[in-house]
Amino acid sequence: MGRNYFHLHLVSDSTGETLIAVSRAAAAQYQGVASIEHVYPLIRNRDQLERVITEIQSSPGIVLYTLVDAELGDRLEKACFDTGSPSLSVLAPILGLFQSYLGPASTPRPGAQHMLNSEYFKRIDALNYTMMHDDGQMPGDLETADVVLLGVSRTSKTPTSIYLANRGIKTANIPLVPGVPLPSAVENLTRPLIVGLFASPDRIVQIRQNRLLALNATQDSAYVDRLSVADEISRSRRLFAERGWPVIDVSRRSIEETAAGILDLYRAHSMRFIAQA
Repeated sequence: MGRNYFHLHLVSDSTGETLIAVSRAAAAQYQGVASIEHVYPLIRNRDQLERVITEIQSSPGIVLYTLVDAELGDRLEKACFDTGSPSLSVLAPILGLFQSYLGPASTPRPGAQHMLNSEYFKRIDALNYTMMHDDGQMPGDLETADVVLLGVSRTSKTPTSIYLANRGIKTANIPLVPGVPLPSAVENLTRPLIVGLFASPDRIVQIRQNRLLALNATQDSAYVDRLSVADEISRSRRLFAERGWPVIDVSRRSIEETAAGILDLYRAHSMRFIAQA
């Protein structure tokens, strides 16, 4: 198949999300090489770890882990050494830095970052809000949003909104549809940050064509006509410029990169409100 593969073992005493994010960021730097991921979450005792070690022995490869329990970490390190599998405690350098400044943690707590605290419930509240205000729904209470996204169809409004909600940002999104006026409520918003999303006509047409193929729908419509799409995007950009709303070109951005740009804008937006208070 012209590709190289390697086994990647991710061992965590929590959900494994940290390891997945870090390992994929590193693996993405190696074109033509793909990892076969083995994810082992909630590993918190010796019996669970021994089952993981058996898997590593049968498929040696790179081992990344986040284990707060030092004995479990030592056991895993020894097993990796015996199998010739390079291993790394991903949190160790970071914890070492924290300890050098703050001193040792009083009580090591596996999965402490996922405790049911106020931040957790803030994210749940944001997700609920975002799902109820997806695709122009419930425009009457947009003033309670943190962020409102506008854009023509297929500018990644919904996935970006969900990503922001996972960061605790209540996000509504409204599609700009030819011939359909913008909800009047949007014009009068004062609290939320309003951001316009746009992409190149070629990119929008490509995504829309793929969407229609997935739905087995006809391709002969203004929805995928390049001139019509270019006009849609041009009108949306004029609207954003007239209202002075910040814009982000999502043509070559991932959802994460778009969300990062919005978060930067939101921080500046929030600081202005604080300064005015």
